[in-house]
Amino acid sequence: MAEAILDPDLPIVDPHHHLWDFRSSGTPEAPQHGFMAAIANARRYLLDELHADTTSGHNVKATVFVECGAFYKADGPVDMRVIGETEFVNGVAAMSASGLYGDFRACAGIVSRADLMLGDAVTPVLEAHIQAGGGRFRGIRNSASFEADKDVLGPLNRVEAGLYLSSDFRKGFARLAPLGLTFDAWLLEPQLPDVIDLARAFPDQTIILDHVGTPLGLASYQGKLAERFAIWRDNIRELAKSANVVVKLGGLAMAFCNFPSFLAQPRAPSEQLAAEWAPYIETVIEAFGAQRCMFESNFPVDMGACDYPTLWNAFKRIAQGYSADEKAALFAGTATQVYRLEI
Repeated sequence: MAEAILDPDLPIVDPHHHLWDFRSSGTPEAPQHGFMAAIANARRYLLDELHADTTSGHNVKATVFVECGAFYKADGPVDMRVIGETEFVNGVAAMSASGLYGDFRACAGIVSRADLMLGDAVTPVLEAHIQAGGGRFRGIRNSASFEADKDVLGPLNRVEAGLYLSSDFRKGFARLAPLGLTFDAWLLEPQLPDVIDLARAFPDQTIILDHVGTPLGLASYQGKLAERFAIWRDNIRELAKSANVVVKLGGLAMAFCNFPSFLAQPRAPSEQLAAEWAPYIETVIEAFGAQRCMFESNFPVDMGACDYPTLWNAFKRIAQGYSADEKAALFAGTATQVYRLEI
């Protein structure tokens, strides 16, 4: 039975979701890795699906799209094919901005991908994203997620260790700030020292840490969430010393964390999700402050543990003890400011 919506009038800006269509991707029907199992029922997640989720009871005003390799160009220079994603998402944003779907504004901000390993040569790619974004393009995400145990990331084993420490990467990274672009960082908990180093080296660059740094409880990390919590906490506190970093509070429904709620049947209620996630979320808010934190859905990936209304109910349960001003920042204000949304 569907949960009653908590605090339904609270304005929400969802700063992290994806759009994709896997109809011809070859994604297996019976995926073995938990990540693929989580999205097995979301092979198509486009505006209709996003709209259904964001209008399912909570007061979602706008969203930010984050790159996922969707609709790259099929031809042209390889480094420029990523522009297809921004063109596609800007079209979705334009559909939403027409008012046909109500006051909700999908993809009011767009975060896409560019290969920062190109160094200075990435500038034309960034400029092309800006041009294609129709005033909505806000930044870049390059995932640095790496783990020697390949069973942790499964199909997302895509980069080698130490991407954020690479001199070539940092040459490209240095091109973001002059163009006013943000950087979304996705990496795994044991890699947090890499983003700490990056933030210190570029104090004028806004960095958004995705998914509270992705705690691990999968494969060789099975059963080690509690054991590694203090390591994660200490790195989060160290990262918070860099004023240019903000954090997305979410992603804890992913396979990589492997909480008991992941793929549970029957599905876990928001009370259980809040209990599982609160130690991480509350630790981050304590370290960074509400003005540097933002709740995220990470949909459709996080539907491996819950549906959209239940996820936001869980966040609201965690936030119930915070002040009205803190809630305003956590649920909408920080995202609106960091991504410079016009809503």
